[in-house]
Amino acid sequence: MYKISKVFSEIDKDTEVCNNQNRYTKKVWVILITATISLYVIHYMKNLYVFEQTILFVQSLFNDNNLYRAIHSSKYFELYTYIWWGFWHYLFFLIIPMAIVKFVLKDSLKDYGFQIGNTIKHWKIYFITIIFFITFLSWFSFHNSSFAHYYPFYKYAYRSWFDLLSWEFIYILQFVALEFFFRGFLVQGLKIPFGINSVAIMIIPYTMIHLPKLWPEALGAIPFGLFLGILSLLSKSIWGGVAIHISVALTLDICALIQTFGLPN
Repeated sequence: MYKISKVFSEIDKDTEVCNNQNRYTKKVWVILITATISLYVIHYMKNLYVFEQTILFVQSLFNDNNLYRAIHSSKYFELYTYIWWGFWHYLFFLIIPMAIVKFVLKDSLKDYGFQIGNTIKHWKIYFITIIFFITFLSWFSFHNSSFAHYYPFYKYAYRSWFDLLSWEFIYILQFVALEFFFRGFLVQGLKIPFGINSVAIMIIPYTMIHLPKLWPEALGAIPFGLFLGILSLLSKSIWGGVAIHISVALTLDICALIQTFGLPN
């Protein structure tokens, strides 16, 4: 416990925690309100119903009665829905928070973890973590059939390399956006004036976005999110977290495919 306390104190030393809090009131409110609106919009806009209604609206604008039918009957229809899903994550987890940082808070993106920072200094931690998750998740997924039927989200990823690589591209970019939002915008953005407590603030919405998933993953998101948050503060970067998240996602997808349809021919 002493070592953990010492690490937390080292982080807080640079954050002016408990000092001049009124000076940062605007920043705290801007970040938290932006985060709240972002989570709200993504939750409602990413779903299939809104996607289909948007197609019908565009169809009415161009008086093209074949647009909806053509998209809906395409063999890539489900992939289109995940492009839609990814778009809202990129927009409200990455682009809009970046715009808020640059044009409202007038800060540098580097201060929000969008840099290499001390990632190389802590490379052993990231490397060991990635190896651990690849090993553990490979074993766990092969002993738990529910994961094989849940992943990949895109159910036609097995059909061709185009399907698989297209899906993974969408998925990986989403993790860049997610890491910037939670470990950059929230954790790095709130470390002044909250210090290490910014990780505690971040973990609440981070856990909640995992609630629709399988319960082991939702439960694991709590220690996993805390771990990535602390690493983000230590390294002053989101990229180690991105690497870990991508390794986890690819491991689950590949293991699930191997157990079900196999990799594409």
